[in-house]
Amino acid sequence: MLFGYPLTQATQDGANNKILWVSRPATTSSDTTSPAALAITAKLDGTETRVTREATGDPGPSIIDMPQADCWHLELRWSGRTDTMDLVYTHS
Repeated sequence: MLFGYPLTQATQDGANNKILWVSRPATTSSDTTSPAALAITAKLDGTETRVTREATGDPGPSIIDMPQADCWHLELRWSGRTDTMDLVYTHS
């Protein structure tokens, strides 16, 4: 869930790119040996540009900024689980 729309490359006036990560209930047991932090690998669409981000704890609220406006493909990993999504960041 996005708390601000649109997400922006450079935030203004104290605004931020807050995202609430909500996962579906697991169909199998979580891997308790895997870190609970949400690890994000983001790739800028159409390029080889990659950045990593981490949200501490299980998926929940976090501020996720990207260095450039455009579409980012995110690979998400936490507690032995994975998912993907695309997020668009605009110029402020």
